[in-house]
Amino acid sequence: QVQLVESGGGLVQAGDSLSLSCAASGRTLRSYAMGWFRQAPGKEREFVAAISWSNGGTYYTDSLKGRFTISRDNAKNTVYLQMNSLKPEDTAVYFCAAKRGPVTGWASEYDYWGQGTQVTVSS
Repeated sequence: QVQLVESGGGLVQAGDSLSLSCAASGRTLRSYAMGWFRQAPGKEREFVAAISWSNGGTYYTDSLKGRFTISRDNAKNTVYLQMNSLKPEDTAVYFCAAKRGPVTGWASEYDYWGQGTQVTVSS
């Protein structure tokens, strides 16, 4: 079992930056990939970014590349999502997820999910 706890969400203004954290526990994560997804009201869950725990390789959805950055701290078992130049359309609940094997943007392939953290961007 893997437990994931997100933090760092909040209410910000358009143009601001925000950093989300996902603390992982429960087992060794060396063979895992970690992903960030988001879900806005009335919309499907959307892939944001993913990172390989073993080699740090990253994968982003094209529309967010350049504004969002995913990173990890092996010592702290924590994955981060740095979000810059936030827009009102970035408003969503952001979820952290974990899966064995390589990074992917398919939510159905992730086995473990956090509870989510709300990000609200006002115009």
